[in-house]
Amino acid sequence: MAEAVSLQAILKLVGSMTNALDLSTSSDPLSRDYTITYASGTGANQANMWWHDQRILTASATENLDLAGSLTSAFGTTITMTSMKGILVFAATANTNDVQVTRPATNGVPWLIAAGDGIALKPGAWVAWFDPSANGATVTAGTGDLITFTNSAGGTSVTYDVFLLGEV
Repeated sequence: MAEAVSLQAILKLVGSMTNALDLSTSSDPLSRDYTITYASGTGANQANMWWHDQRILTASATENLDLAGSLTSAFGTTITMTSMKGILVFAATANTNDVQVTRPATNGVPWLIAAGDGIALKPGAWVAWFDPSANGATVTAGTGDLITFTNSAGGTSVTYDVFLLGEV
């Protein structure tokens, strides 16, 4: 039996910016909700597999997550994604070093513009990328299936949570 996926990726911004003037206070309230809904399948607004984990990298360590054949689902199924539709990475607030998330120069999943591109997540920071299109980021075994995670410095380990959404 195949796994079925139902997911809403929601980013909600709620806040207010104020400016105290001489006779009044001006206010700029903001309330925005950005939602992408995924049904089970392999097309636009669809996905059929996800994988998530909390990972620890020792001081100065690097690891590659291979989306084509090295991850295992919660049900014990080996995951070979053909398309990545979303990624969320959260760097633990207790970290001392940054968690660097990179599209490696060789064999990287093309979710960032160019090979070698990446982002450094300071403690408590997160990044999310979700694509509702039919194709997402194509995962190709052996030539485009890796995402690299690096502990930016020595001395201490880092912890991060990672969630990947895709199609198999």
